[in-house]
Amino acid sequence: LRRYLTKIENDHRTKDMFERKMLCQTLAGNPCDLLTVTNFLDTPEKIKTKKGIVISARVHPGETGASYMMKGALDYLIGPSVGAKILRDNFLIKIVPMVNIDGVINGNTRVTLAGVDLNRCWVDP
Repeated sequence: LRRYLTKIENDHRTKDMFERKMLCQTLAGNPCDLLTVTNFLDTPEKIKTKKGIVISARVHPGETGASYMMKGALDYLIGPSVGAKILRDNFLIKIVPMVNIDGVINGNTRVTLAGVDLNRCWVDP
């Protein structure tokens, strides 16, 4: 994932549509990426008015197929198709490509490094 994101980040063709920042560090100190896909050539005022889309994957480390889904989604969103351009022009897309990084690195199937199932962390209003 890190090599793939670095490749996208360093590609001159994606500089006006892709941004990568560190959202936070995991318990083990690994960086958790936050990606933004939009048309960055738009004015800051226009970008602020765009509706948002949030996409995340790998909440459970055993969801290996989600990494392939995320790669396909990213390839499409930064690609040359008319549909992708329409999405970038009209939406601010925030992506966390791997939520449970420590669990993936350590071979867990469901829980974080601390033994927590992230699906059980949410509090009902």
